[in-house]
Amino acid sequence: MSRRIALIGFGEAGRTFAGAGGWRDAARVFDIKTQDEASAGAMRAAYAAAGVDGRETLAEALDGAEVILSLVTADQTPAAAQAAAQVLPTGALFCDLNSVSPGAKQRNAAVIEAAGGRYVDVAVMSPVQPAALSAPLLVSGPHAQNGADMLRSIGFTKVTVCGDRIGAASATKMVRSVMVKGIEALTAEMLLAAQAAGVTDAVLASLGGDSPQKADYNLDRMLAHGTRRAAEMEEVVATLTELGIEPLMTRGTVVRQRALGTILQGTDMPDGLAAKLALIDENKTETMQGKADAA
Repeated sequence: MSRRIALIGFGEAGRTFAGAGGWRDAARVFDIKTQDEASAGAMRAAYAAAGVDGRETLAEALDGAEVILSLVTADQTPAAAQAAAQVLPTGALFCDLNSVSPGAKQRNAAVIEAAGGRYVDVAVMSPVQPAALSAPLLVSGPHAQNGADMLRSIGFTKVTVCGDRIGAASATKMVRSVMVKGIEALTAEMLLAAQAAGVTDAVLASLGGDSPQKADYNLDRMLAHGTRRAAEMEEVVATLTELGIEPLMTRGTVVRQRALGTILQGTDMPDGLAAKLALIDENKTETMQGKADAA
């Protein structure tokens, strides 16, 4: 592959995309975890396992890059954009794939554009596993078409341009998450109540169809990814606030997602709905009982 790719952040998304794309020699990677002695060894091992060129500084990773993929946690997106602006090549496409509000994307864009980069708002519209490079991407902003062409050239297969306004792609994802992550949280709340009342089977039967399987899947997602989903939903709260919508239910979703996301702590996922409910029941906290102070 002739394109020079730079990745900022090498978590699940970065590792999945790099592996599926076979980027290897084409990709240079920087992750802030290499700056911490406690996590540096594991991150360098992840670089080696993926066959990518891990660098010790952001400047080294971005040197000569044609396309930069920002794949950091939501709270690190401003810092990543500001740091990249100091060292990115003039004209490089900065594709911000992070799950943050339209306002956050617009602030990041201002920093990148002022430094001579070309900012592209990208929303990843499905889990990266198992979709990998077939995960649907929405792309927006003044450089959206160039960004879409570049993303396709490095292996992404489902890229759609949704407008020339930075924030259009992220707004679509954020608003959609009100429903998607909210249904997960409502599922957890329903099941907690059903368990307490001793009517779980009856409640699920009353919903019909494959309700037990859907409930099991929703709990699985929250237990596995609730912490990350809670961080995303905080950005959804910011999005709704920017739009003048009071995020009443979304604040509750943050609490439920975070509560379930803290339960596993590296242990294996229980198999089946009953086992998941038993685990949750064993780990009830004040937050799980509905005290939403953290939101």
